[in-house]
Amino acid sequence: MAVREPSFLILAALASERAHGYRVIQEVERLSEGRVKLRAGTLYAALDRLESDGLIELDGQEVVDGRNRRYYVITSQGREALEGEIVRIESNAAAARMQLGLS
Repeated sequence: MAVREPSFLILAALASERAHGYRVIQEVERLSEGRVKLRAGTLYAALDRLESDGLIELDGQEVVDGRNRRYYVITSQGREALEGEIVRIESNAAAARMQLGLS
């Protein structure tokens, strides 16, 4: 199952620890070396989609400064999807390197 780059990076951001939305935004930006900057609306739409697909799940919430902060974790199905996507991307990159004569 191929996932879009933002969803891939969100799964990667959650692979090592649970995180709330703003932390996911920061981690996605760090992982992508600043290439991907998620807006809140885009993030929460992707989180909802990933949750409904069973790739992540809600792992608690708290109120901080009067705002509800939700924490998410990657599921075992999400880990499998992320690993599969890594293999797919690496395979595509290897094919492209061959086409360019770089390997």
